[in-house]
Amino acid sequence: MNPSKLTAIDANALPWEERFNENIGRAMFRKELFTDPETGALVRLVRYPAGVINPSHTHPCGHGMYVLEGNLVTHAGTYGPGNFVWFPEGEVMEHGASADGDVIALFVTNKTFRIDYVERKLE
Repeated sequence: MNPSKLTAIDANALPWEERFNENIGRAMFRKELFTDPETGALVRLVRYPAGVINPSHTHPCGHGMYVLEGNLVTHAGTYGPGNFVWFPEGEVMEHGASADGDVIALFVTNKTFRIDYVERKLE
């Protein structure tokens, strides 16, 4: 994709890409919409199945999620359609779907994406 050219994508025509996550033992889904080769910033649609929460993790990038459908459950609250939630770079976070149904969000990063899971300490 050429970021210096107008690009239009029919996201409805794209299939959901299933991505199994061994840290949660379930799949999450995405549709890649845009990646900037210079900065690594990306835009994608993400879908978490009902009840799937991505456990404590961090990212070396900030990222935002604009909720399109369902309820996004985070470590800081629950957000429904029309809400935009920004997660700062390096913050320990959790997010996913409520038990009531899937959540679909527009996911945007400010630079190259990576996920680092935080080990849970046993007491």
